[in-house]
Amino acid sequence: MKFLLKLLKWIAIGCTALLVLLYLFNVDYLLRAVKTIYLKGYTTAFLEDYKEFPNRKIKRGIAQPWAISKDYNAVPATSTLNKTHKELKTVAFVVIKKDSIWHESYFDGFTKNSKTNSFSMAKSVVTMALGKAIMEGKIKNLDQKVIAFFPELKGKYAQEVTVGDLASMASGLSWDEKYYSPFSIVTRAYFDDDLNSVILGLNIHEKPGQSFKYLSGATQLLAMCIQKATGQYVSQYVSKNFWQPMGAENDALWQLDHAPDGIEKAYCCIASNARDFARFGKLYLQNGQWNGQQLLDASFVKKCITPRFNASGHYGYGWWIHTVLGKKLYYMRGHLGQFVIVIPEDQLIIVRLGHLKGEQTKEDPHSNDLYTYVAETYKMLGAQK
Repeated sequence: MKFLLKLLKWIAIGCTALLVLLYLFNVDYLLRAVKTIYLKGYTTAFLEDYKEFPNRKIKRGIAQPWAISKDYNAVPATSTLNKTHKELKTVAFVVIKKDSIWHESYFDGFTKNSKTNSFSMAKSVVTMALGKAIMEGKIKNLDQKVIAFFPELKGKYAQEVTVGDLASMASGLSWDEKYYSPFSIVTRAYFDDDLNSVILGLNIHEKPGQSFKYLSGATQLLAMCIQKATGQYVSQYVSKNFWQPMGAENDALWQLDHAPDGIEKAYCCIASNARDFARFGKLYLQNGQWNGQQLLDASFVKKCITPRFNASGHYGYGWWIHTVLGKKLYYMRGHLGQFVIVIPEDQLIIVRLGHLKGEQTKEDPHSNDLYTYVAETYKMLGAQK
């Protein structure tokens, strides 16, 4: 009994010492990481982790259900597509052809209404919110300086960075994208309960507007500018200007750093479903128009899907760009293989949500599963003829 008491005493002392060290070295956010992610067996954020964090609703309005094609699910998925779904643990795969759902598959207990984390697809949504704020005159243009909203911004080039630099991933921000390191800044941002302080504690240490460098912190800072400019939380602004007029069928959720008055983790973390995520693709396919209403300037839509830098033809402003099978396309992308792919030539939208993404090399900024989803969809479409 005495031994047990001593053991418990030393465990308590060790835990207390560990807590003190975490706070002394300013890594106490790891406690939240352990509780919400690591103790559940994950090494990074996961599809349904929105349940572990406070959220703010992106409220829906009057639902506008998708039309269902007369050929709905008439063509089965190819063997290659089914193999990819199994290997990469797809939970939703939807093909929308000429404004109607043509193919739809769900796996692992997920349904058309199941919420999953968007991860970085949210970056495209934040960029849309920027376009709307410019359209409304709340932000002057893409060249407006970030210091207009945050004069306390630090760094050698803090006076130069613009909202357009943030949207096009040319910010010069001191940041890293090491998702699997518990000590990286992106991990701190994910679990810290004061995201404003985290972002404003960074420096603009490289000259902005020179070249593409993908940094999640740039989108977070952009969302903070939008909140300042509009006087609304980003989730409220997106609800009013996109989610409701686009007729989303479900409320969505956007993760916060803390409740109830925290800010959105805007570089990631909208929880919604494949059908409602697809609406963003439709909005861009229609050049910003929805039911006769111009929700977003067509010129801004074109800007988003046009490369800013010749050396980085795969990215515009918040959207990825590519050509596959000779088809020009643009897409939203999330860290575990979340996609909303738009192929204007054939009025196609492909949405894929799942637990894992395909391989991505330094030579190709696009993961190999993107090619599979596009190629196999076209094989299915060809089989119908």
